[in-house]
Amino acid sequence: MVERTNKQDELFIQLLEKIDALLSRLDANTTNASNDCLDNYIAFKWQTQNGKEHLVPVKHPHLVDISDLIGINSQYTVLDQNTRQFLQGAPANHVLLWGDRGTGKSSLVKAMLRQYSEQGLRLIAIGKEGLVHLQEIAEILWDRPERFLLFCDDLAFSEQEPEYRELKAVLEGGISECPDNILIYATSNRRHLMPRQVGENQYPLNEEDELYPREATEEKVSLSDRFGLRIAFYRISQNTYLKIVTHYAQQFGIDIQTNELHRAALEWEAASSGRSGRVAYQFITNLAGQLALKHKR
Repeated sequence: MVERTNKQDELFIQLLEKIDALLSRLDANTTNASNDCLDNYIAFKWQTQNGKEHLVPVKHPHLVDISDLIGINSQYTVLDQNTRQFLQGAPANHVLLWGDRGTGKSSLVKAMLRQYSEQGLRLIAIGKEGLVHLQEIAEILWDRPERFLLFCDDLAFSEQEPEYRELKAVLEGGISECPDNILIYATSNRRHLMPRQVGENQYPLNEEDELYPREATEEKVSLSDRFGLRIAFYRISQNTYLKIVTHYAQQFGIDIQTNELHRAALEWEAASSGRSGRVAYQFITNLAGQLALKHKR
């Protein structure tokens, strides 16, 4: 009976050794695949496939031309300066681009990739659920020669979501060091990334209220404070809106008198979600489509 148990133990040990060897080969293959991916593409997504998180190349990235971004010159100047510092190995800050929707926050980040990809800039899109893997991503990128922007688009947290603590740890104060070839560029409609309530500015009124409500407020504000640069985007003026309309009309080859074009653009704006570069582009896209169908008749 003892001899049989020893044989079973020996077989079990052999099985464990084979499993360990297989896992090692899989890790090596994953590492090689990641390196090949990073060597051949400029944009990536961090996503889950078959229950495992890894980098996926974006074969056809949306590269924005900076000439298409009208009315955000001051924001461009600040972000461009920070990005150039980063590319040159000089000190640079993590950036939060916040403000009204459709005002060019995400487009400006993608414009940085178009402008500096040949100088080694790379972009990795990370969803909110991927923030818990920031340290893992950092290890993958640690010894790479490129400079990586970790792009968190349309970021916002509720009080019940713990991912914001992971982001705080990477931005500043975590136990693990962040490599100098990584910066985080995030966009949000919220200045502080988390909801704020009027009651946070009031003194406690009963036993159910928090004794020190200011501390809860400070906890929420502390995340956005860890971005060294916070760039604000505001709703554009009507004049800027019409300049954007004219710009895209020229790009699409739309030959309409300016007065008529602007009148139609203002009508479109009045029926839309508000005045923005995004709304201007949607108007021109719709108009170009209508004219294309008309000419085919």
